[in-house]
Amino acid sequence: MSTLSTSLPGGTWTLGDLTVTRFGYGAMQLAGPGVMGPPTDHDSALAVLREVVGLGITHIDTAHAYGPRVTNQLIHEALHPYPESLHIVTKVGATRDEHGGWPAARRPEDLRRAVHENLETLGLEVLDLVNLRLGDAQGPQPGSLAEPFETLVELQRQGLIRHLGVSNATAAQIAEARAIAPIVCVQNMYNLAYRHDDKLIDELAEEGIAYVPFFPLGGFSPLQSSALSAVAARLDATPMSVALAWLLQRSPNILLIPGTSSVAHLRENVAGAGLSLSDGELAELDKIGL
Repeated sequence: MSTLSTSLPGGTWTLGDLTVTRFGYGAMQLAGPGVMGPPTDHDSALAVLREVVGLGITHIDTAHAYGPRVTNQLIHEALHPYPESLHIVTKVGATRDEHGGWPAARRPEDLRRAVHENLETLGLEVLDLVNLRLGDAQGPQPGSLAEPFETLVELQRQGLIRHLGVSNATAAQIAEARAIAPIVCVQNMYNLAYRHDDKLIDELAEEGIAYVPFFPLGGFSPLQSSALSAVAARLDATPMSVALAWLLQRSPNILLIPGTSSVAHLRENVAGAGLSLSDGELAELDKIGL
């Protein structure tokens, strides 16, 4: 049982020995346009992060590549020294180029550098959880993750990382990672319309491994988007609220990390995720992904 009390939607989940709120926050949108450069409004970005903690959210997702460095630096400026209950999750395996692309950076030396850069910009001696980012902008791609994952395992043995996870990964890569060392989470694209990981989510839930979906409204066709909007209108809610609430009710191991650069929108997301969907509404929403 969790020892952390929270009134946030969904309650809590345990990542290894770290208890986090199932409603978390993704910091990517705090960087400038295209996730490059500083935020348009520096003070507003700091206010969002402080409101995250003020609301009781204890799971912040970030990456040194966001900005690059920008979101980590903002987190440090706004929240350091960090509350004991706050857990910052970062990812490595991709960097940024001058065109705003996300080239892979999964050689051992790339990963070692990325871990040390995250430690430096966040002002930490150990990272709570590091996800290995795989695949590319088109999604997961087949291939062994042994070399990069083993590099992170070695950094974990050195005491620089508490827990490991994988992101943008295939089911085979997740199985390969688990054969090398324990993982506590998988971070993949998943939402009402993009249901490729349905079976995987259920399997991970049985193993006590968290699933962290990104792009809660990504990849919708116009027809699917209209179907979601119709349900939302009937419930007097926003499509985002319905999508987040559906995710929380989909499986207890799903953790949410919606991002925003607005305090008002952050509060709306928290309230929206608490929407209680009936069995009939869930059945109707399930059809969107078919």
